[in-house]
Amino acid sequence: MFKAADLPETIPVFPLPGALLLPRGKLPLHIFEPRYLAMIEDCMKTPHRLIGMVQPRDVPEGAEKRLHSIGCAGRLTGFSETEDGRYMITLSGVSRFRVKRETEGFEPYIRCDIGWDAFSRDLGQPERDEGFDRERFLGLLGRYFDAEELKTDWDSLSDAEDELLINALSMLCPFEPEDKQALLEAPTLSTRRETLVTLIEFALRGGGNDEERMQ
Repeated sequence: MFKAADLPETIPVFPLPGALLLPRGKLPLHIFEPRYLAMIEDCMKTPHRLIGMVQPRDVPEGAEKRLHSIGCAGRLTGFSETEDGRYMITLSGVSRFRVKRETEGFEPYIRCDIGWDAFSRDLGQPERDEGFDRERFLGLLGRYFDAEELKTDWDSLSDAEDELLINALSMLCPFEPEDKQALLEAPTLSTRRETLVTLIEFALRGGGNDEERMQ
């Protein structure tokens, strides 16, 4: 477990639309672009082995690319290499951070100076959601999975701790990148669960379509 004093002020950043990492979550990634292969190799030389996952902002075509200011850092905890030189890695979520500025350098990937101060609770024990109505939530989730033709291990979901269940669904459900960002920025587990429920109910109503899907 990381202590606040052990967190670096600058980390490499991986902007990947729709790829959400949350504290204590696990995110598998397939790395094949040369600049990100270099990022992984440089990361493995550091004592902290941290990479920041950040959502790119939606900008008009041709406009300068921008990043959301809040991301989540993960420690490189799993690594394997394929015969053709690609990397299969796993990041274990450590803490969210706020981007202060992009740094200048010769690396082919983005590095940012970041701040951790607003997210000290991410380094603590797993959160609990005292207002969580699990039975009602799983009923809603079942209708959503049927509508989206998704499959899961319902026994595992029923037995999972509050944080593991809510964070895993936030990371895995096929929401839009801006929706994923809203889940990341939720200040507590309860507000993340409320956001997740809102997104599921919106999807069941057909999203932006007029078709009513919710029964």
